[in-house]
This record gives sequence, structure tokens and C-alpha cells, in this order.
Amino acid sequence: MSFVLLDSLSLPGDAAKPNEDAFAHTHSAALVMDGATPLGEKLMPGPSDAAWLAQFGTRRLMAHLRDGNAPQDALAHALEDARKSFEALRRRPLREKWETPCASMMLVAETNSGTEFLWYGDCTALLLKKDGCEIIGDGFDRRGQESERARQVAKEKNLSPAPDLNRPEILSLLRASRNNINRGKNWLFSPEPRAAAHVSRHTARPAQGDLLLIASDGFLALATDYGRYDAMGLVQAAQTQTLAALGEELRAVENDDAMGEKFARFKKSDDSTALLLEIT
Repeated sequence: MSFVLLDSLSLPGDAAKPNEDAFAHTHSAALVMDGATPLGEKLMPGPSDAAWLAQFGTRRLMAHLRDGNAPQDALAHALEDARKSFEALRRRPLREKWETPCASMMLVAETNSGTEFLWYGDCTALLLKKDGCEIIGDGFDRRGQESERARQVAKEKNLSPAPDLNRPEILSLLRASRNNINRGKNWLFSPEPRAAAHVSRHTARPAQGDLLLIASDGFLALATDYGRYDAMGLVQAAQTQTLAALGEELRAVENDDAMGEKFARFKKSDDSTALLLEIT
């Protein structure tokens, strides 16, 4: 089996800010990485710490896969690479854990035992088969929880349901939550090699002609948050309408509800990345 790229899309949530998503693909692997929005001053070179981690992690993961590493080994090496680079290049030591750059991730790679999926956070893969659509990852489950959390925070703090993340009331909550990364069940791609042992894994055996959509949560919001499609319909629309058209639809929904009155969320628009691949 191999992957043929049919389409790709990566949109910044705000044209005035860096896109903190990254993606890559080869005939045997594809990857989407979604850097978590920074919550303080920049420590690393580049447009933002989240953009640095997403881009660096994507490059190193794909390099280790090209070198012949198994997906789990490639991930372990990339996490160690991130640790070394972060410690060498950061402007100062961390003061609090929330300053650690981190990212959600979905990696799909062909192996001798099937198509392997590795993920952190809410990046998700949708595998469209002849008999239905398999959802791989946690994006559909987590997004409902995040929307409800944003609604509750807005109510408690008397804010818009799509508040500015830089408001002190929101920053303090997000920093407290970010302090819990890389412990318990809350592991992300980050400069922390121990995260390799906590990645979520799934192996599938797709057939030739199956379609695979891998995406960050910002793109999946069309289905998970805004209800424009179900999982199967989103993949079918990506094939028939193009990802660019779906990106326009996504931003139109968000612009029409800029204050979050209909769809509660922590920011008006998120970085949105998707790859559509055919299994051959």
C-alpha cells in the first residue's frame, strides 16, 4: 500500500499571526502537527514557539521515517531531537511548565503489519472505506468538551463566548491547564522524550481506493463543532468540493459567528490543516 496525495490545505487562524500547524507526506507516510497556541513570551527562534515545534517535529519525524525507522522509533528519535534543540536554543530555562511548546499530532505510516496511526491530542484521521468511515483519534470526542468548557468560562467571566486568548481571565485558566501536560493521560508532542511511551496507536488494513483525510482540529471543526458534515460527509466533500472550498466554508461559518454566540470556542478561528490521500 502507498499514499497518493490528492489535495492539501493549511490556513492560519489569523492572517496577521503565524500558522502554527505543519504537515508533510511521502508515498509511505503522512503527518499533520498542530502546535498549541503559546501563552507567554517567545523562547525559541522563528515566528512562535508553537510554529517552531510543529515545523521542527515534522521535519525530524519524516527524516527518521525516510531513514527506515519504524513509526514508534521515529517518534522517539524526533522527541529526543526536540529536547536537544529546545535546550540548546531557548533564550532561558523554563519558569513554569506551561511555557513548554507542545503539539497535537496525527502520523500515518505504512508498515509490514499494516497502516499504523500514532497520535497525540485532537488531530484525527478519517478512513473512508466502501462500507463506512472509520474515525481514528480523539478529535470528535474532545471538541464537544472544549466547546462546553469555553461556554462555561465565558459565562463565569462574563465574556464573549469567543474571547481573546490574551485576556488575563483566559490566560490564567489556560496556563493552569497547560501545566498538566505530559502527565497522567495528557501527553503531547513536545521536548519530552518520555512522551514516546504514551502515544496513542492504532493499526488498520485499508483497501486500494480507500480515502484518508488527516486533519488538525481547526479543520475538523466543520464537523465536530459546526455540524456542517458528519465524518463520512466531510471526506466526501473534500473529494468533490476540494479542501480549498471547505476552507472557505469554514471561515464563512466563523466570520458569521465572530463573537461565538452560536458556537462557543476559545478563539474565533484556529489554524486549519488537512491532507486528503488515496490508498493505492
